[in-house]
Amino acid sequence: MGRHAYDSPEMDRLVEEVISGVGAEIEALQLPMLAGVVLGGGYGRGEGGVVLRPGTPPALSNDLDFYVVTKADATNADIAAIGTALHPISEKWTEKLGVDVDFCEAKTPWRLVHDQERLMIQELVHGYVDVVGEKGEQLFREVARRSPEELPYTEALRQLVNRGAGLLLASESGREPVFVARNLNKCVLGAGDARLIASGRYCWAAVDRAKRLDDPLYSKALAWKFRPQPEPICTFEQARQVWLDAFAEVTSRPFPSRSFYHALRWLVRRRTIGPIRTLGLPPILRILLQMHPVIRDNAPFPASLKQDWLRFQ
Repeated sequence: MGRHAYDSPEMDRLVEEVISGVGAEIEALQLPMLAGVVLGGGYGRGEGGVVLRPGTPPALSNDLDFYVVTKADATNADIAAIGTALHPISEKWTEKLGVDVDFCEAKTPWRLVHDQERLMIQELVHGYVDVVGEKGEQLFREVARRSPEELPYTEALRQLVNRGAGLLLASESGREPVFVARNLNKCVLGAGDARLIASGRYCWAAVDRAKRLDDPLYSKALAWKFRPQPEPICTFEQARQVWLDAFAEVTSRPFPSRSFYHALRWLVRRRTIGPIRTLGLPPILRILLQMHPVIRDNAPFPASLKQDWLRFQ
């Protein structure tokens, strides 16, 4: 493996062991419609975090995100079967490592192309580690590589929605301090990333994004991501204000055009047309506009809004 942000040989060995072990267990399943699996996310890009505590070996601090690609002719039943087969591996390694080991819902090559404008897919094809099956260069051969400046405005909105949801979840009573600290940190990073995407200044490398933003709190959040600490980098109120400031900046730009397609998508998934004033806007924008007053007024996370976020995230 190449040089990683955590700069720890012990962590390199641990990640390599996990990749090797998970890969061997998947291969043993002999799933006929599976084309391949890669490790994406922070550890796939070399931007995962490491927990360092005196007297203990380094440990993973972020989730491990494995991306699953099927053969071109896989059916919905095949996709469901692959997910069922991989679930015990996910549970085993989650318990062993103490962080979530996630397998994304398997995607066909067609689905990858369909979603190729999404930040998640572009970051994946720009940074991953092969695990089992076909190599990534083959799995992603039909996905167009975009420059970070080409990411669509809707991806800035998606960052605000996802990090806003994390902020609202962190505000709920009974949350573990580590959960709260992690989501406050993600909120600061996501708000900064949204600003960069909306202004066409995003970069694939997190350290380059920090340089472009030149924001002390974002830089502090990035350092915390690489080396998490028990204490959060800021208060809930500070993170909330960061989100609100990013919302104001991002939504000051012209909204995407309304369309029948967006209205139909909302109707099919929600079984209602929703507020008339937002009819035809992209669903992610409609959710963001619902989320803003909730965060602004420091109100509880409405169940209906939480369901919409999970439907369209």
